[in-house]
Amino acid sequence: MAFPKNFLWGAATAAYQVEGAWNQDGKGPSIWDNFVRIPGKTFEGTTGDVAADHYNRYIEDVALMGEMGLKSYRFSISWARLLPKGRGEISEQGVEFYSNLIDELIKHNIVPFITLYHWDLPQGLQDDIGGWESRECSDAFEEYARLCFERFGDRVNHWITFNEPIIFEMFGYVTGAHPPAKNNPFLMYQASHYVNLAHAKAVMTYRELGCKGNIGMSNVINPAYPYTDSKEDREATWWAESFIFHWYYDPVLKGEYPKEYLAKIEARYGKLDITHDDLRLLKQAKSDFIGINYYQPTRIAAPDSKADSNEKNNRSPGAAGDVSFCGNYKTVMDPLQFEYTKWQWEVCPDALRDCMHRIKDRYGDIPIYITENGLGDEDPIVEGEVLDKARIDFIRRHLIACEQALDEGIQLKGYYAWSWIDLLSWLNGYKKQYGFVYVDRSNLQRKKKQSYYWYEQVIASNGETI
Repeated sequence: MAFPKNFLWGAATAAYQVEGAWNQDGKGPSIWDNFVRIPGKTFEGTTGDVAADHYNRYIEDVALMGEMGLKSYRFSISWARLLPKGRGEISEQGVEFYSNLIDELIKHNIVPFITLYHWDLPQGLQDDIGGWESRECSDAFEEYARLCFERFGDRVNHWITFNEPIIFEMFGYVTGAHPPAKNNPFLMYQASHYVNLAHAKAVMTYRELGCKGNIGMSNVINPAYPYTDSKEDREATWWAESFIFHWYYDPVLKGEYPKEYLAKIEARYGKLDITHDDLRLLKQAKSDFIGINYYQPTRIAAPDSKADSNEKNNRSPGAAGDVSFCGNYKTVMDPLQFEYTKWQWEVCPDALRDCMHRIKDRYGDIPIYITENGLGDEDPIVEGEVLDKARIDFIRRHLIACEQALDEGIQLKGYYAWSWIDLLSWLNGYKKQYGFVYVDRSNLQRKKKQSYYWYEQVIASNGETI
């Protein structure tokens, strides 16, 4: 058997996407609470005001997790629910909610795996200091992280500081698709460093407090492959790989930035505020593990390539088909050669296995968790049953890739399907479903999908029934 006995079979969610109760019990507004109210920003104007109402239904939800036999639940804490303004005054009602959720999970023998930041910065910090454009934001994050460690660290041994920095930085500071909706690559790179500083400060605080668990970061990974073997496509792939992989993983796992890439971007966009003390801190605060969120690879061509791409008017969020913001590469779709989901994301389980080997080759034998992997779809309902066979097939194929990686010596510790329950899919609203549990939007009633029963058997057999 490739899967070890203590393998964490899990599923994941994020606070803004699942909790609802956006202004309940003293919670402060986040940047997403305000952003979704701007007309045209989300599909049909959908918001996370109610989401799956997990805040008020967590006991029911955890009972369903327990019934499935889920080994671990990865969830994020809403920073503004604990610190309504981002720092200073603490909401004890917010602390009580997460404390109760943790206790409920433990009661059902489910390991809590907490993400501190899943994109929902308190609006107060955006207004007062400019959010992640400010070095000061890293200090505010350390204050928030310390509060979480002190209040929940007696029961929680698995911590993720940030989820997918490349997404909230790229979409927030280059494309304008996420808050704060700016278009300035320099700000993206600078915010990236301040996020890395915040991560490092949280890691050092965690260790200073004597916490006995493990702490790391979750980064999305879209391994880059040259579309052809031409020199131009291979050079373009260097640019893509340097940005989407090395720029985000090197500071967390090596404590440094990729030198050649850093020199090139500073020559283009300007000198970044990165001090010698910052770099010393990054070196001291290497992660205990790395979480990887994997959905698809990227096929890369030279920016002036004639390779087929996806027409803009037919493209789904996250799909390939653009020249990069830096102008050094383009992403390519090729339906004749590759398989795609309904949302035009490439399906390639082998790339998941490959990216784990890339991490091991570059950073050594570090523990890995697959912290997100799943299929976004419109699930068919037949005679009242949610028959999401496509999701079963997608997860099964990726778990086979995980099993192969384990057999090849990868130190894979757990797999967290995205997502536990149908939730708000950010810009896609509620149309794009990911969960094992269906949520009827008319009354928020829960219903087990076909995939729920399948994953239950996978967990019970420790992967033998994949």
